[in-house]
Amino acid sequence: MVRLALVLVLGAIAPLLDATIAGVALPTLAREFAAGTAAVGWVSTAYLLAAAVTIAASGWLSERFGTKRVWLTALAVFAAGSAGAGVAGDLGSLIAFRAVQGVGAGLVQPVILTILVRTAGPEQLGRVLAIVTAVTVLVPILGPVAGGLILAGGDWRWIFFVNVPLCVLAVVAAGFVVPAEAPSRPPRFDAPGLALLAPALAGVLYGLSRAATTAGFADARVLVPLAGGLLLLGVYVVRALRGDHPLVDLRLFRIPSFAAAGGVQFLAGLSLYGAMFLLPLYYQQVRGQDALAAGLLLAPQGLGSLLVRPLGGVVDRAGAARVAVTGVLVCALATVPFAAAGPRTSPLLLGGALLVRGAGLSAANIAVMAGAFRDVPRAAVSGASTVTRVLQQTGGSLGTAVLAVVLAAHAGSVTSAFHAAFAWSVALTALALLPAFLVGGRGVRADAKG
Repeated sequence: MVRLALVLVLGAIAPLLDATIAGVALPTLAREFAAGTAAVGWVSTAYLLAAAVTIAASGWLSERFGTKRVWLTALAVFAAGSAGAGVAGDLGSLIAFRAVQGVGAGLVQPVILTILVRTAGPEQLGRVLAIVTAVTVLVPILGPVAGGLILAGGDWRWIFFVNVPLCVLAVVAAGFVVPAEAPSRPPRFDAPGLALLAPALAGVLYGLSRAATTAGFADARVLVPLAGGLLLLGVYVVRALRGDHPLVDLRLFRIPSFAAAGGVQFLAGLSLYGAMFLLPLYYQQVRGQDALAAGLLLAPQGLGSLLVRPLGGVVDRAGAARVAVTGVLVCALATVPFAAAGPRTSPLLLGGALLVRGAGLSAANIAVMAGAFRDVPRAAVSGASTVTRVLQQTGGSLGTAVLAVVLAAHAGSVTSAFHAAFAWSVALTALALLPAFLVGGRGVRADAKG
């Protein structure tokens, strides 16, 4: 199981790393292609929208073609898009290849969860997910460091080329380790559901990304896609609850432990991951560090996430709720120093707070992911993986947008603006404590192996 988890994690590193590295490279790309901020922003937006489409279809594809085949295909598509982006000669072709990357990336994470949950079973789930969640927390933290090092020492094209060998290694290793799962005969593909859900997710995620860059929700470029996405999402919800075989079965939320874990995932994205948007900006704008130095100063948070990996066994024995509540609370308390920190605050104090914050964030992730699948029937795991990925993505995007608006709207000095934004992050975290108490509670466990 550990070997399987490590191979799957190897395949997840490239998409996780790519999202943060590409963000660091946007100013460099703007200069390279002599493009404005709005135009070069599509390098990230095309990736985001393409991923939203494939996330929506990931559950059905896993059932129809088998998880191993879908995962290997997703990595191959992502590697091809990465190679194409690396050789792109103009901004248009770069954006197109970024969309290809997004198609592959949108499938990787939910399919990994499906493979691990089905293989591990409820008894070992915490131990196995401890490996995966540690990487999903660590890689986005270290991504800016990797991006800064690549841009400082080499050509921008290596921002994308670096993904190719990682994907190739993962594909080769998967041939020996990842179990082949026979395709099933799922219900007929819900094309109308995809026609509603894919643009709904794309509109919501695009609107939130625009809110984060324009620092406001009143802009038409934010309101139109956001309102359109929410409208389509509402139509999909009504249709899914009435239909027999929806693309993503929302009746999974009738499972108490899954519903509670979903609430924590969304609210954690809103509050906890939103703070990850603030932290590098704080070091750059308040403490005057460059992007590479800011990334290195955030390294203790990644170390903290690795230190709590043994908690997987604790989750399996003691249950997810206690660990989830403790992790969310620790993460919130460790964010408090930044709500009062200034240009001369001790770097040792802030480094210690980041170490503790990383530990709390990783502990909460392990517990929530294990609790989410505790009572989910085996036949519904692929659909549950899709739902969890959507909740993480939208929660994180909303959290980033909200805190960006708070940061920009607060009058006064830059330091006081960050104080307000971090205070909002801490306050929002309290909301995640409420459903955390219910994660992994007794539900339909009797059906979990069905």
